[in-house]
Amino acid sequence: MSDLSITIAPEKPSDAIAIERLHERTFGPGRFVLSAYRVREHVDHLLDLSFTAHIGTLLVGSVRQLPICVGDTKALLLGPLTVEPPFRKHGIGRTLLERSITGAKDKGHRLILLVGDLDYYSRVGFKKVEKGRAIMPGPVDTNRILVAELVDGAFDGVSGAIRPDWDYAR
Repeated sequence: MSDLSITIAPEKPSDAIAIERLHERTFGPGRFVLSAYRVREHVDHLLDLSFTAHIGTLLVGSVRQLPICVGDTKALLLGPLTVEPPFRKHGIGRTLLERSITGAKDKGHRLILLVGDLDYYSRVGFKKVEKGRAIMPGPVDTNRILVAELVDGAFDGVSGAIRPDWDYAR
C-alpha cells in the first residue's frame, strides 16, 4: 500500500454524503458534543479551503476549514481531519493538512486554530495556545487548542472567545 496514487482536490458539494459517512465511521456519534462541533453548528465550512483525498473514486480522507473569530480577530478553524483507518500512516492526513494550510495562506488568511494533538499538528507548524487566551464554547482540554500563524506575528495580542464568524452564518 505504500505506492498509493492519491488525488487531493477541493471538496465539492457532491462529496458531502461520503464525508459525513466517513465522519460517522471514524468519530462516531459522540462527535456532536465536542466543542468544535458547537462552533460548526452555525457556519458552513469553506469549500475552497476544504479538501478530499481519493484513491481512484474512493474517498479516503477529508479536511475542512470554517470561518471563525477569536475575540474580534478573524481566523479559520481546521477540522475535522480524518482518513479511513486502512489508509492511515501513508501521509494522506499530512498531505491534506499541508494543502489546506497552503490554500488558506494563498487566500490571505492569517490564522488557523484547531483542537487536536500537539505531537501530530506541530509537524505542520501548530503551537499550543496559552491557557485562557482562546476560549472554546463548552468543555475542552485547553492543552489541545492549537494555532498556526500564516503570517508572522498574526496571533500577537489576539485573545477571546472562539465563535463562528457571523459574517458567514447560515
